[in-house]
Amino acid sequence: MGRIVKQLSDTTTKYYWYPGEKQEWIRAVVAVGSGGAAAALLMLLTRNTLAAVVIGCSVTLAVSGFNFGRRDAKALAGFPNLSDKAARRAAVAHSGRAAWRASAHGVGGAVAAIVVLNLAHRGWVADWLLPVVPAVVGALAHQTGMIWAQLASTVATTGPAAPAPAATPKPTTD
Repeated sequence: MGRIVKQLSDTTTKYYWYPGEKQEWIRAVVAVGSGGAAAALLMLLTRNTLAAVVIGCSVTLAVSGFNFGRRDAKALAGFPNLSDKAARRAAVAHSGRAAWRASAHGVGGAVAAIVVLNLAHRGWVADWLLPVVPAVVGALAHQTGMIWAQLASTVATTGPAAPAPAATPKPTTD
């Protein structure tokens, strides 16, 4: 939960609470802005609304999917050992936030499909293939974000690996 604090006077402070963190809101604005910029640029270059909307929605869902993937990977890395009651409660809280992110990402893909379908177009590709492109791009970006977050982690081993046993040839009987 984020908050904005405004000092009105020496004795009066006003607090504004908003859901989420400021950094996540900025990332959401960057996702929507980059998608809008990509759509506007493509519309300017090609004058094709279908291509511009598909690319704009795909860029928006790719950036947001990457951010959701990083957040999911960070949440998964923070899972404690699930042996006691407090750890199970923490796991439920993590899964609730993950379900919210998945719902938001799914709604974004569905809205993108509806927007693409409601454009003036004709043909099998425009009716069946292009509406799912933004959702697929967003899902792939989500997986990329999860992998990207894991690339920074290191794994410690107890020591060097044991040498492989020497291969012994089997005797042949003739």
